[in-house]
Amino acid sequence: MPERVDRDGTPAYRFLGVEVTRREAAFLALGVVFLFIIPDVASLSDSLQLSVIHQGLLFGFAAVGLNLLLRHTKLTSFGHAAFFGTGAYATAVLARYAGVQSVGLLLLGAIAAATVMAAIIGVLSLRHTGLYFALLTLAFGQLLYAIALGQSALGGSDGLPIRPGPANQPLLFGTAFSPDVYQILTYYLTVVVILIGLFVMYRITQSPFRNALDAIGQERTRARFIGLPVRRYVWAAFVISGIYGGVAGGLYAVVRQYVRPEGTLFFLRSGDILFMAILGGFRTLAGPLIGGVVLVFLQDVGQDVTQYYEFLTGVVLLILVYGFPRGIVGSLRSGGIVNTRLNELRREPSVLSSWGRTAVQSIEQKVAESLTSLRIILFGVD
Repeated sequence: MPERVDRDGTPAYRFLGVEVTRREAAFLALGVVFLFIIPDVASLSDSLQLSVIHQGLLFGFAAVGLNLLLRHTKLTSFGHAAFFGTGAYATAVLARYAGVQSVGLLLLGAIAAATVMAAIIGVLSLRHTGLYFALLTLAFGQLLYAIALGQSALGGSDGLPIRPGPANQPLLFGTAFSPDVYQILTYYLTVVVILIGLFVMYRITQSPFRNALDAIGQERTRARFIGLPVRRYVWAAFVISGIYGGVAGGLYAVVRQYVRPEGTLFFLRSGDILFMAILGGFRTLAGPLIGGVVLVFLQDVGQDVTQYYEFLTGVVLLILVYGFPRGIVGSLRSGGIVNTRLNELRREPSVLSSWGRTAVQSIEQKVAESLTSLRIILFGVD
């Protein structure tokens, strides 16, 4: 039974280690229900495809893992696709060469492979911080991409199918299902895995381990002086983030039943995962998931609307970034900038004109700064 507690004067309830107010519990329940009814909602509209939302959730889940590094250790990884791709390719290799048919065993293989890869890359990369760490993770990611691209055993640029056994597909609960049923069941499997992953991440971010990571992210030297084993803690956080990427990659392979280097290991995929975390709100738990769905949805819809979909996606993302400076979830939650602005607008509608002038001035300033930077790059400093 939920235990009633007091959170800074506000009644809250604690259940299974999760402490929420009534409002937060209502939003949480609404979010869970919405995740489970998405297949029914998607069936009502041709423009809302379940596969697109599913893919967004998977990449968003990888971004949840990256968020642990980004939010608490202040480390930026440009190679997180390495773990996503490792999970996906481990699944494909087990299915093709070991004949593994069970989805559960395939996912366990993806987790094991991603854990080992994250442990190795972490040991080799975490001696550095800042830009050098980011470049090292990018280099390792591109190294894995080159290996997958050049090895015929991994299918080269064509990739590998995941169609093991006589059923020619992975088995759920030991059973082969029709494609439509398989799509629905793997979606629900993804939702269950995401909910478990979010719960685990919540417990991590409420633990002393999180406090140690925050101290390390704020000032490494001070953390070392007070006795924290800095490298060991950061390495553990790096491995955890890699496991989330591996789980997402394994699920991606099981769902798509095909993996290719460009879709899983290419450095632009790492950029997508990083941007998803920032877009959704890297200071929130579920923000990266929302960022993943929004980014993948924009890319898919943009391709259907115009051949210049990359330009259209860029414009929409710029609007979102400027309109939601703390990410979508971070700006919408109580006390966020969106709620603050709406309260201001309700009190004084004429504030719109002031916001317009401020936006124009900000755009003019950014354009001037960009032109100055371009001039310096082309012609040097006067």
